[in-house]
Amino acid sequence: MNFEILSALTIFAFVSSITPGPNNLMLMNSGANFGFKKTIPHLLGVGVGFTLMITLVGLGVIKLFDSFPLSYQILKVISIIYLLYLAFKIARSKGSFEQGASRATPFTFIQAALFQWVNPKAWTMALTSISLYAPSKSFFSVLFVAIVFGLINLPCISSWVVLGQKIQVLLTDRKRLRVFNISMAFLLVMSLYPAI
Repeated sequence: MNFEILSALTIFAFVSSITPGPNNLMLMNSGANFGFKKTIPHLLGVGVGFTLMITLVGLGVIKLFDSFPLSYQILKVISIIYLLYLAFKIARSKGSFEQGASRATPFTFIQAALFQWVNPKAWTMALTSISLYAPSKSFFSVLFVAIVFGLINLPCISSWVVLGQKIQVLLTDRKRLRVFNISMAFLLVMSLYPAI
């Protein structure tokens, strides 16, 4: 891979990782509701899960969509329904004010890693990065794209958790937290617009 392609891949990975989308909005919401430390499993699940997703997409999943275009449409519908469900849960969450606060918990590592497979933005990023930067779909080119994304993605998504944690000081009463959670749910629904 030459320097120009690496530069383009790096810029694409940065821009697509730092901009709002379901992962970043949910990480910010988790940072605001639970703090950075409790959000670490969610954060790592996104990072590892997405890196693994790029690898698997490049090594074969993309061929499934080429062979069975309907499978992509089915995945899209499932993704939209699941994100609407998550938005509903976020809107109704009372965070640390919830009775028996232990019921309100951030995503686990596994939940966050599995979430990548129903995240429309993650699919778009994975399919685009493989199509543009690993068109041969050779093992090493796919692995290289996945590693570059993994190295760039984690600091980008971490910044959203930090932002959420900083917002936490403003969310010290139920009303503010409720408004914040409803706003995050609304933004999560709006992030579906490109997928529709």
